[in-house]
Amino acid sequence: MTKKAIWVSYDFGLKGDYTGLYEWLDEKEAVECGNGLAFFSYTINSDSSNENILKEITESLKDSVKLSRSDRVYLIWRDELSKKVKGEFINGGRKQSPWEGYGKLKSSPKEDSGE
Repeated sequence: MTKKAIWVSYDFGLKGDYTGLYEWLDEKEAVECGNGLAFFSYTINSDSSNENILKEITESLKDSVKLSRSDRVYLIWRDELSKKVKGEFINGGRKQSPWEGYGKLKSSPKEDSGE
């Protein structure tokens, strides 16, 4: 068994189940990393895939926290196979960035691409 570093970002608004979330984070011995961000070490089997780890964490969280459609939970971890840091919403999704429109934009590309 090994430990995997997990960051969890959460945005529940005013009516979220913070009590359930805080109990869950306390059970994981998580540490606070700023507003809406926590870190914890998650014990895994050495042969666990990313999909299994996300599924386990999601099920554990949903067993302890009442999540609504508007609640957002984002996990961040390092993928041991690709050696890349990855992130994924396990509840909710991405919103428009509050900083959008503040920077001076150059002309928009005709095609979007990424790695």
